[in-house]
Amino acid sequence: MRDLFPEILPWYAAGDRFALATVVDTWRSAPRQPGAAMAVSAGGEVAGSVSGGCVEGAVYELAQEVIESGEPVWQRYGVSDDDAFAVGLTCGGVLDVLVEPIDPSAFPELASIAAAVREGRPVAVATVASVGNAPGHLGRRLVIWSDTVSGSLGSEGLEAAVVDDARGMLDQGLTGVRRYGPDGERRMDEVGVLVQSFAPPPRMLVFGATDFAAAVARIGKFLGYHVTVCDARPIFATTRRFPDADEVVTDWPHRYLQGEVAAGRVDQRTVMCVLTHDPKFDVPLLEVALRAPAAYVGAMGSRRTHERRLADLRANGVGEVELGRLSSPIGLDIGARTPEETAVSIAAEITALRWGGTGNRLADSKGRIHGGGAERPEPIPAPR
Repeated sequence: MRDLFPEILPWYAAGDRFALATVVDTWRSAPRQPGAAMAVSAGGEVAGSVSGGCVEGAVYELAQEVIESGEPVWQRYGVSDDDAFAVGLTCGGVLDVLVEPIDPSAFPELASIAAAVREGRPVAVATVASVGNAPGHLGRRLVIWSDTVSGSLGSEGLEAAVVDDARGMLDQGLTGVRRYGPDGERRMDEVGVLVQSFAPPPRMLVFGATDFAAAVARIGKFLGYHVTVCDARPIFATTRRFPDADEVVTDWPHRYLQGEVAAGRVDQRTVMCVLTHDPKFDVPLLEVALRAPAAYVGAMGSRRTHERRLADLRANGVGEVELGRLSSPIGLDIGARTPEETAVSIAAEITALRWGGTGNRLADSKGRIHGGGAERPEPIPAPR
């Protein structure tokens, strides 16, 4: 829906009813992921896509019916690979689509959601997308902000469970379906709720305009971070040297970070890589970083440099709990030598801490590979 705002907001502002079709769930080779959306105006205009062209015609016809009736509809598209072409889903996949009627009375928060997305403020939309024996709940919606909730799902228990899950998904920028019983029972699955997270990408702050920083910026961008490189030396801090960074800032690192923290632009998804490797930069910078609400703070340097850095930080009043958040020397031990290999080492440590991984070889572990099932004899301590 995020990409549709420029086209659907004028329809919304005019007070006209339009239809919004959203992919709720997919199986096999379905071409689009949950959250993909297509809108159809009362005048027949189309914006967006739910399948890359496979079933758009069928969804368009259903959307016109929804505009006329004012009632939401859930529809499944796709059958077996052998028959897929006959129904229009040439990829052979299966997808569930929710088609909703939208206007200011049915969705009063839409303009506020669009404004939040534009301003980079996180918000989640939770919509009842499939139901068992309670079709009247289809299309009911909650809008979840960091400090408030708007809308109703028709059950206090369901709302409590959904708000809890939606805020967790919003923290990670995830979109997907969660299933519950009619009153939010997590052991049941009659009610499917599509949670769409509208969150700015997490930030990666890279300090020090070095070859290692260029490699870290490149892999950070690949992983979906909004990457900022900061260095006090204008001759090194240039966009030409860091083409993969979203921003290149020339400022004293600690001063820049202080301003970002004060402005609320550092949060629990932010990761920081201190690659300055110079006490006059990294000690004052780490004083700020270790007191900021970040997910990860790593610093480059030898073990001797690390011990000297810890002594300087203690002398400046940094406590043991704060020092316990520091990952230094930065990265996992993978035998890295080049800047690119070191960037992989750093990215691996960040990923392991985010998801609770160990950094051990999967071949040497037992249990489930994904979801925390592998044995973890020596887990990596997460930042406190």
